[in-house]
Amino acid sequence: MLVQEFLEQSAEQQPGKTCLVCGDIRLTYADVEAHANRLANALMDHGFARGDRAVLFLPNSVELVFAIFAVLKAGGVFIVIHPSTKQEKLAYILKNSAATALFADASQNQRCQSLLDSIPALTIAILTNQPRGGSSTLPTIPQWLSSYSDHRPRHQNIDLDLACLVYTSGSTGEPKGVMSDHSNVDFATSSIIQYLENSPDDVIINTLPLSFDYGLYQLLMSFKFGGRLILEKGFAFPAAILNRIGLEQVTGFPGVPTIYSMLLQMDLSRFNLSSLRYLTNTAAALPTSHIQAIRSAFPAVRLYSMYGLTETKRTLYLPPEELDERPGSVGIPIPGTEAWLEDEEGNHLPAGETGELVVRGRHVMRGYWKDPQLSALRFRPGAIPGERLCYTGDLFRQDTEGFFYFVARKDDIIKCRGEKVAPREIENVIYQLSGVREAAVIGVPDPLLGQAIKAFVTVDDPALTESDLMRHCRSNLEDLLVPQQVVIVPELPKTESGKINKKVLS
Repeated sequence: MLVQEFLEQSAEQQPGKTCLVCGDIRLTYADVEAHANRLANALMDHGFARGDRAVLFLPNSVELVFAIFAVLKAGGVFIVIHPSTKQEKLAYILKNSAATALFADASQNQRCQSLLDSIPALTIAILTNQPRGGSSTLPTIPQWLSSYSDHRPRHQNIDLDLACLVYTSGSTGEPKGVMSDHSNVDFATSSIIQYLENSPDDVIINTLPLSFDYGLYQLLMSFKFGGRLILEKGFAFPAAILNRIGLEQVTGFPGVPTIYSMLLQMDLSRFNLSSLRYLTNTAAALPTSHIQAIRSAFPAVRLYSMYGLTETKRTLYLPPEELDERPGSVGIPIPGTEAWLEDEEGNHLPAGETGELVVRGRHVMRGYWKDPQLSALRFRPGAIPGERLCYTGDLFRQDTEGFFYFVARKDDIIKCRGEKVAPREIENVIYQLSGVREAAVIGVPDPLLGQAIKAFVTVDDPALTESDLMRHCRSNLEDLLVPQQVVIVPELPKTESGKINKKVLS
């Protein structure tokens, strides 16, 4: 199945159903289908061809949704880039992907003109509207919508063709593009829909950027199962989001640990959240203390702890009925896949031992764009000739019943006094102290220890001191795991997807 068919089939089956709500805009499947067809026809008329890449430099918006499906309908590959991305990184992605088209907000008019002049492969730039207080020679989405037919373009692709590139941070500092073909996306969405038990009655509210694959898949899944998506620009105003959950009778809420930390600070009794059926978490594992607090705050809602990485989309999920017995687990392989642990020599490991998570399934992506060497390290041959396994770079252990527990990223492991220390083990203990909002543990260079353990903490209780935190750590951790330093900070740095960004801590 092609990804654009998620929209096309839902538009055929229920054309008049409201499928997308963004601010005051409410659109039906027929509306979105027509707009995407018009933009696709315009793209092709301007020379956009099968396999071409288009960068969508847009915030969460109806225009971004139209552009995603228009690029697919035109036979191309879409790349969603967060609107806060700086010029140098944007230019790198445009050049690396050899993108021929760029969709951007009207405020980016001058930047688009500069990029068109400096990047030879880039031949098409489209703005969401005319710039305020001026005009542009670049075409706009409204102009194209009013000038082209809503006739659906003929499908050009097969499901082995690329659907999107998702750029993630690279170890060299340069972003790397994960190649997702249509079959990868189709399988991953189907598997997730299966275990979440989604139906056309579901209403998902998404506050995550569509440049983040977790946010993107809320759109793709919703259109595939024929539901409704409430698309928000972010989670800057939590009360407004919670009010909208009641107004729209939202059933599904995807979050990340930073969002749940904010929710747990609020008086949720002021909001009508009775329609919620499930909550999901990924990007980083929730501390056990937060899981317990979320369960208490949402007693009638199913909470799914999950683990994934862009290279496989989703990998593991914990069935909600297992939360009480194994709150620290991120679960079992998603339907239709398998996973196991290996040591550094490639030996399969039994229960109780720690090793690298290896993943097998049709959700294992195609590799990294224009980077065969890095692809060969992460995506390796499987037992069946021609298949790819994903070596995640993450360390896990597994219990005797097959449930996985995240330990650490391989490159996050701290080597202190000659021993390997997993930051998450220390962070979990810090989170147990009342008044702690967020915690991040890193290793810093030390001439005697090799690496010293340093903890950064944000607190809700102003009376909580660094001395209190150190006492708590000494009382609840082995000597080896006690941080050499604990620092209380006003906030922790975040990535565009809402993860705590340890790379900038020192």
